[in-house]
Amino acid sequence: MHRSFLRRIVWHISGCSRKSAASGNRKGCCQAMKRELHFWVLGGDLRQVKLARQLAEDGHLVQTCAMELRGTEEELTGSDTLRGIEWANCVILPLPAAREDGMLNAPLSDRRLPITDILAAMQPGQLLCAGKLPCRFVQAAEEKGLLVRDYFAREELAIANGVPTAEGAIQIAMEELPTTLFGCRVLVIGYGRLGKLLAQRLKGLGARVTVSARNYADLAWIEASGYAPEHTEQLDGWLGGYSLVINTVPALVLDGARLSDLDRNCLIIDLASQPGGVDYEAAARLGIKAIHALSLPGKVAPETSGRIIRDTVYHIMQEVDA
Repeated sequence: MHRSFLRRIVWHISGCSRKSAASGNRKGCCQAMKRELHFWVLGGDLRQVKLARQLAEDGHLVQTCAMELRGTEEELTGSDTLRGIEWANCVILPLPAAREDGMLNAPLSDRRLPITDILAAMQPGQLLCAGKLPCRFVQAAEEKGLLVRDYFAREELAIANGVPTAEGAIQIAMEELPTTLFGCRVLVIGYGRLGKLLAQRLKGLGARVTVSARNYADLAWIEASGYAPEHTEQLDGWLGGYSLVINTVPALVLDGARLSDLDRNCLIIDLASQPGGVDYEAAARLGIKAIHALSLPGKVAPETSGRIIRDTVYHIMQEVDA
């Protein structure tokens, strides 16, 4: 039933909504849909609020739930119940979708809404898009016949999300350091998507950038890009000269021994997902400031982050319809 709705989607090729055209967002225009669809957007932070508003501006029917503390600046239709969710073409949960106790991640709500209740209210064939939905819920949803897609696992979202993350990390560094980034000795640990974006922007600000990696091909690219290369496994004893260390690796790379090599005035910004890449107890004991900066896109650029999720959901719906 719901797949038949998706097959009636007509994708923009050259047209766009008036508001998107006025904003100059041609990319978003080309990914919007001419036919009105029904979305439910549940929980999450300001990213979800902006996402809901952007979907509505694209001409879709949007229902929100578990974000009643968002404020009054966004005119959105909210619901206190899940009644009607079974008619949605797409249900969008936040990033991350669930808390450890199995409740919907909903910091803008006082409600406790179990993920299982959301799945129970949906009908077989419906599309559920969520960020990092735990495996047990994915399995339960698929057993019910729902189409489950993790938008956080999409490459285009990971790349696009790296931009506000990198800018947010630089914002923290500017606020916390007593010096300018110009001339500052910075170590970026990891040369994945985020490491590349960070190194590029830090170099543009005049920082003296060193990048560490484990892969020798990455080390070659680091040097070819004009950064000083270091092997991550060989950092011991060579960390004393940095004023700023930014970690992007989701593994313990800054343990007590390595932290003791750092200058006590060095600032650490850890961008790795939980539990992070820093021994925080050792850092506190040594008097080194270490900031675990999680969910930066939603904090520093919710408008951009909402658009990134929206575009990724559109891509998913196009693929489901193919």
